Amino acid sequence: MDASFDVDRAPEPEDVRYGPAVLPDFWGAKRFVASNVSDGQKAVTLSGLREMTPQIYLLSFTSPPDNRLTPAFLSTFRLALDLILHSSQLALKKGVLITTSTIPKFYSNGLDFESAVADPDFFPQHLYPLWHRLLTFPMPTVALINGHAFAGGLMTTMMHDYRIMNPQKGFLCVNELEFGAPLPPPMATIFKAKLPTPRSTLRTMVLEARRFPAQDALKAGLIDGVGGLEETVAFATQAKLVQKAQSPSYGLLKEELYKDVVADLTELAAQKASQEAKEDLRQRSEEAARRRVDEWAASTKAKL
Repeated sequence: MDASFDVDRAPEPEDVRYGPAVLPDFWGAKRFVASNVSDGQKAVTLSGLREMTPQIYLLSFTSPPDNRLTPAFLSTFRLALDLILHSSQLALKKGVLITTSTIPKFYSNGLDFESAVADPDFFPQHLYPLWHRLLTFPMPTVALINGHAFAGGLMTTMMHDYRIMNPQKGFLCVNELEFGAPLPPPMATIFKAKLPTPRSTLRTMVLEARRFPAQDALKAGLIDGVGGLEETVAFATQAKLVQKAQSPSYGLLKEELYKDVVADLTELAAQKASQEAKEDLRQRSEEAARRRVDEWAASTKAKL
């Protein structure tokens, strides 16, 4: 992984209302680029919207053609979140984090399913750690859903605290039914934790693979509002999310509020760690046994 930093004077924002193909930067915005060196693909870019509203940050990402949740994309996303919290070079104050895609048609089209299920490390080391980080991020998070968010892409938006969706483009859909995939515990529990009753909405989503446009998603409680970047910033401002971000317990409260989801997200990694620990213990036990045999052999030879 690699990251480079710069501060430059960006061009004045274009008048793009919903799901912009090119998201506006602002005069004096501090930016960084985090990219995966293995393929040279710029995956995640952060722009500070300081001239619009202090301490409201925009994390925009691109991974053509449709922002699939690949290991490279997920690890770069995690790096960006780490930099937001811990980079002395960025030195960002606590505030609100908005995430969105610079690919107009897609927020994210979900997993590369065949590759994901073929990789035993994909869920415990790539997907679930990012989701856990987003779910318990110690700042308010808002997913600006500019286009389609399907399957794992929709679940990624659900790991945010709030969701605002483009009213003119895109569907939200859990379409595992259509390609014969199961719904592992974290993927089911996040909807149970975030969706209001009745559970018929969840049934419609999962067992019918219904596609929700923005207005239907709003009625179902999948999103908190409709609009583009301007409306998302207004939403964060009206809800006083920057002020709420100053609480030192913000992330801890989310850990407790969504503890069932957190447990499901961390269980697989814990099982893997437990298996590795058992294997390590077995190997150390065998090494100790060989040493005892060697010591016995040396002792016996000395007596002879």
